[in-house]
Amino acid sequence: MVTALIGGAAVAAAAYAGRYGIQAWQAFKARPPTARLRNFYEGGFQPTMTRREAALILGVRESVPITKVREAHRRVMVANHPDAGGSHYLASKINEAKDTLLGKTRGGGSAF
Repeated sequence: MVTALIGGAAVAAAAYAGRYGIQAWQAFKARPPTARLRNFYEGGFQPTMTRREAALILGVRESVPITKVREAHRRVMVANHPDAGGSHYLASKINEAKDTLLGKTRGGGSAF
């Protein structure tokens, strides 16, 4: 008698677990799609930096206010600063991108 009771409880528990699993799977499939990973620009640097390339480097639009350019420059530079293990070449390109978007273009591009 006890064995039948334990067997019945096990079948009921398996049924409830299966029902919960099916409901969770349906809820997972019904959720709206989200952005998986951000797509990054795969190309190299151009010989003379354009506004488009500068915006891609800083992660902003080409027509963005000066304050947003400075915030984006700071954010990207903190992650790539040479004193924190970043590359001098990338730091110069980030600075060049900021100068290009702010309209402070220098003569010959980056130092490298």
